[in-house]
Amino acid sequence: MIAIHNSGNFAPRWIAYCEANNISYKLVNCFDNNIVKQLEGCKALMWHHHHNSYKDVIAAKRILSALQHAGIKVFPDFNTGWHFDDKVAQKYLLEAIGAPLVPSYVFYDKKEAIEWANKTTYPKVFKLKGGAGSANVKLVRTKSECIKLINKAFGKGFKQFDGMAYFLDSIKKYKSGTKSLKQVVKSFGRMLISTDYAKNMPPERGYAYFQEFIPNNDGDYRIIVIGQKYAYGMKRLNRKNDFRASGSSSFLYEKLPDSMLEVAFDVAKTLKLQSAAFDFIRDEDNKPLIIEMSYAFGTTGSSKCKGYWTDDLQFHPGSFNPYGWMVQNLYDSIIE
Repeated sequence: MIAIHNSGNFAPRWIAYCEANNISYKLVNCFDNNIVKQLEGCKALMWHHHHNSYKDVIAAKRILSALQHAGIKVFPDFNTGWHFDDKVAQKYLLEAIGAPLVPSYVFYDKKEAIEWANKTTYPKVFKLKGGAGSANVKLVRTKSECIKLINKAFGKGFKQFDGMAYFLDSIKKYKSGTKSLKQVVKSFGRMLISTDYAKNMPPERGYAYFQEFIPNNDGDYRIIVIGQKYAYGMKRLNRKNDFRASGSSSFLYEKLPDSMLEVAFDVAKTLKLQSAAFDFIRDEDNKPLIIEMSYAFGTTGSSKCKGYWTDDLQFHPGSFNPYGWMVQNLYDSIIE
């Protein structure tokens, strides 16, 4: 029997797959004190934990790792999830296996960071370790801008949620037709009432993280690999008058480059990932570079894709169910 924590966008799709394929499952609440007891009779647990839920951030990785130590199969497992929503951790991980990562720099000492800022070239891309949809990502055009960010990073730090930036971004999306007026009004309220996550989590401070700005990219590629065997994805176009693609809501469902598929499959296999969403751009020599990665991803793209690829780079046209692949892979692992 598979236990499913009934939250997140994946859970309803996991449940539907279990019911359609006669796979026994049980709904559990991982925040209950007796979660271990709830799992009696279950050989696996699936939990779509989210980076914007402070309860998930506090508890999910601890609980999943504890259960995995006890021999219970989990999704996401340690290999897949320990670096989730941590771009700095991903830097070390991808560099350690020699993956083609966008050149990245992290500093834990203010003096060293400022010395680097005085010598480096611009522009650079500043990021906080967490956040999705291009939140907490800024293009740094000058040395003075860079030093200002470094001073803040080693001073009062950055709020977990920037209400003003969110509101201004919502206005841009409204003008581009990707957000409604109602959503803009709601985002205005976020300037006055912050998110539960931001209220409960401390500011980001004590480090500074930058990546090289790679020019001449009109978007990026999101490639999702499930079970190290199947992949699908799309091209995400940059926002209007912006270098960022994530959060643009502008997609092209076209053939994915073989070079990127090869890297995505290779990294997923090397790291033994159950699920991985890679964001790619091209360098000046047209070679793929990974920007960042995540075990979780949006749920709207798969239904619009024209098919998927297997790890032999063969394309298979037609509909598919990546959430079903997650369940089936986990189920197969407990009946072997």
